[in-house]
Amino acid sequence: MNEGAIAATFLIVFRETLEAGLIVGIILTTLVKLNQKRYIPYVIISTVSAVAVSIVASLALSALTDSLQGNAEKMIEGLISLAASAILTYMVFWMSAQAKKMKSDVEMQVEQAVTKGEFFAIMTLPFLAVFREGAETVLFLKAVAIQNSGAVSFWGGFWGLALAVLTATALFLGGRKIPVRTFFKLTGFLILMIAAGLLAYGIHELEELGWIPQVLYPVWNINHILNEKQGVGSFLKALFGYNGNPSLVEVVAYWVYLVWVCAFLKFRKNPSQARI
Repeated sequence: MNEGAIAATFLIVFRETLEAGLIVGIILTTLVKLNQKRYIPYVIISTVSAVAVSIVASLALSALTDSLQGNAEKMIEGLISLAASAILTYMVFWMSAQAKKMKSDVEMQVEQAVTKGEFFAIMTLPFLAVFREGAETVLFLKAVAIQNSGAVSFWGGFWGLALAVLTATALFLGGRKIPVRTFFKLTGFLILMIAAGLLAYGIHELEELGWIPQVLYPVWNINHILNEKQGVGSFLKALFGYNGNPSLVEVVAYWVYLVWVCAFLKFRKNPSQARI
């Protein structure tokens, strides 16, 4: 198994599971604080149900893509890669904007549901939160698999899941002060790198279909120096979408994307400085 595929799988599963775990943890601790422990089993059932539905969605997507061949396969692979890149980008932007108030927002929703006796809302809140992260994970891992000839890492996913669960448990039960914000900043940057690679790969697939013109292909070919199919090159391809012989459109899209998203994130954090 390519180490890059292991790293990409680990990072995506860790990030998505931690986000879901934080939301479920906030719901559970709020119920305890409100002395409404009777709802806890229903939250757990709702969470497990969301995980099960996500697994079914994963199997359905795999069955769909595995049955395609030729141009249809290239089309689906290109569109999945582009969709995954867009959603990964949105996820990082959303977390950047919502991280500070996520806890208070979830607590308020739980308190309102308990006060009004809205059992359905208490069941729906964890289900939607976990299923959203689960559906995103399915899409992202499928995109990583497409980029790596169908390879994702079971152990990368297992350790990503285990670390996220341990982190969330330490936060809510152990009272540990874990630098979650630092985790999200670091993983957010790495995920943007993965998203840039998926964007370039999606463009590459659509170029082969003729949907996007291949302008100056290849711009360079350094596979004899850093082969994308071997060693460090294959690691970089699996994790960040490295291509040893890209087209001009791929190169421009990759770097314009990275510069734009990094500048946009910096502007959102320091709008006053950005105007000076």
